[in-house]
Amino acid sequence: MAANKPTSSSSSPPEVTGETQDWIFGAGSGWVEARTSCDHLNSLSPDLLHLPTPDTPCSRCQNPVENWLCLCCKEVLCSRFVNRHMLMHHQQTGHCLALSYSDLSVWCFCCEAYLDAQIILQLRPIHQAAYILKFGEAPPLPQL
Repeated sequence: MAANKPTSSSSSPPEVTGETQDWIFGAGSGWVEARTSCDHLNSLSPDLLHLPTPDTPCSRCQNPVENWLCLCCKEVLCSRFVNRHMLMHHQQTGHCLALSYSDLSVWCFCCEAYLDAQIILQLRPIHQAAYILKFGEAPPLPQL
């Protein structure tokens, strides 16, 4: 008899769009496999052992969090979730490598991919220096 009962519109499930379904199942926000090579490493600044500190604000809007370090010129700029200054910097200059001060990940705008900074030899000293600046100690050894 319960099957014959009329349902009200308030009890029917909301329509799920493709975008909502992608969000629910984690598309675009799930686990990402970082690349172990990149053709753009030749654009790294020659002086990346002397980095600005992780609390350096965005050089354009002075935002204090969610900032990225350009690994080509060492400018600190905010993320796409704030005012998109790092993305604009890439678009204006072609500088494609950046390190997140939030999680110390490295992103290549040209490859549109994260890079494994502990596996890629050219990035390892940069990651180590940033880790020490952020946490005051050397990073744990990578699990190879």
